[in-house]
Amino acid sequence: MKVLVTGANGMLGQDLCPTLQDNGYEVIETDINSLDITNFDMVQKVLNREKPDIIVHCAAYTNVDKAQEDVETAELINVKGTQNIAKACSEINATMVYISTDYVFDGEKKEPYIPTDIPNPQNVYGRTKFEGEEMVKKYCKKYYITRTSWLYGIHGKNFVETMIALSDKPELKVVDDQIGCPTWTVQLSDAIAKLLQGEKYGIYHICGSGKTSWYGFAKEVFKLAGLKVNLLPCTTDEFPRPAKRPKYSVMDNNKMCNSWKTALKNYMNLREV
Repeated sequence: MKVLVTGANGMLGQDLCPTLQDNGYEVIETDINSLDITNFDMVQKVLNREKPDIIVHCAAYTNVDKAQEDVETAELINVKGTQNIAKACSEINATMVYISTDYVFDGEKKEPYIPTDIPNPQNVYGRTKFEGEEMVKKYCKKYYITRTSWLYGIHGKNFVETMIALSDKPELKVVDDQIGCPTWTVQLSDAIAKLLQGEKYGIYHICGSGKTSWYGFAKEVFKLAGLKVNLLPCTTDEFPRPAKRPKYSVMDNNKMCNSWKTALKNYMNLREV
C-alpha cells in the first residue's frame, strides 16, 4: 500500500516516514519543492501521478505567535493548502490523515477534551487548523483527523531542546498555569500507523497520556537530563505572548499513547546516543 506524506522533512515527517516503512508501507516523501500544497494544479498533478492509497498531511504553518501577524500566510497554508490536498485526495478516492491541534479548543473545560467537543479556537493558528479540519470533512469521505499537542521530536526545534539550551541561565521562569499533554513525534507516528490498520474513520485525539504544565514539563526535562537549574514557575500574565494559549488543553486519547513521562524518558535516552 502506498502512502504519500506532505511535509516529510518536518519534525513529525522525519519520524513518521520510517515508522510507516517499518509497518510495510511504500512511502512517498514530499516537501515544498516537490509538492507545493498551495498550488492546486501541482497537488492534483502529483497525486494523479503517484496515486497513493493514503495521504498523511503533515505540512503546515506551525509558528503560533507569528501566525497572529502573518494571518494571510497561515490561512494560505493551513486552510487553502489543506483544501487542495483534500480535494485532490477525494478525486483519487484516497484516505486522508490530517494533523490537527489541541489549540482548536478554548481551554475553558475542566476535564479532558474528547473528539466530539465543539472547537472554539482562540488564536489564528488554532482557527486555521480547525478550518483545515472542516475542509477535510467537506471533501473527503475517508479521513482521520488526528489532534495532537505540545509536540516535540529529535528532528526539529522544540520545547525540550529550548529548555536544555537555556539551562545555564541564572534564573529560568516557565509558565505553570497552562495545562496540556506533551507528545513525542514517535508516539504520534506509531498511533497513526495503528489507525491505518483499520480503525474507523473520524476524529482522534493522539497525545501523551497524563497531563502537566509547561513548568512541570521543564522540571521533568531537567530531572532526566541531570541538570540543576534555578527553575521558577510563573503565570501566563507574567509571560505575555502574541497568541493566546488555552489554559487547559488536556485531551482524552482513549489510551492510544503511553505516559508523557515515559515517552520523554525514551526521547532523552535517544538524544544521548
